[in-house]
Amino acid sequence: MKENNEIAIFGGGCFWCTEATFSQLKGVNKVTPGFAGGTGDVNYEKIHSDNTGHAEMIEVTFDPEIISYDDLLSVFFTIHDPTTINKQGADVGTEYRSMILYTSDDQKTKAEAMIKKLNDDNKTYDMPIVTEIKPLDKFIKAEDYHHNYYENNKDQPYCQIVINPKLEKLKEKHAELLKIS
Repeated sequence: MKENNEIAIFGGGCFWCTEATFSQLKGVNKVTPGFAGGTGDVNYEKIHSDNTGHAEMIEVTFDPEIISYDDLLSVFFTIHDPTTINKQGADVGTEYRSMILYTSDDQKTKAEAMIKKLNDDNKTYDMPIVTEIKPLDKFIKAEDYHHNYYENNKDQPYCQIVINPKLEKLKEKHAELLKIS
C-alpha cells in the first residue's frame, strides 16, 4: 500500500509543545521541529537573539486518507491561543507567533475558512484570531536535541507544567483523532 503523504507547517508557540501534540495523531507519520517564516539561515540561538523573522514551527508529514488537513487545523487551533500576537503563555517574542505556512492553494483556502468560521463563532474565542497565513518559502530543521523533546524529557518541569495540559486538552477535544485513545 502506497503512502500518500502531504506536508503541513504550523507555528503555535514553542515547537516542543506542538511537536508533542501533533505526534499523538493517527495519520501523522512524522513531526519535525524547525524554523520558518523569516529570512536567512537560522538556528535556535539565532532565532532567540537576532531579528530573523523566523518562528518556531513544526513540519507535519501526514496521510490525508487517514487525517484531513481540516482536522489538523482544528487541532492546531485547540492547542494554542491564536488570539495573542507574538506570545504563547510565558513565551514572548515574534518567534512564538501563531502562523500557518501553506504548501498549496487548497491549504490556504482551508486555513482562511477555518479562521473565518472561528472568528464568526463568538463562543470559540473572546478576541479575534491573529494567526498569520503565508506561503511556505523555506523550512529549516531545528537542531537534533529539539526533536522528540517531550518524549525524551517528560519529567522536566516545562513538560509537566506546559505540555501535559496541552496533551490533556487534545485528549478531551479530539480523542477520535488520537493514535491511542
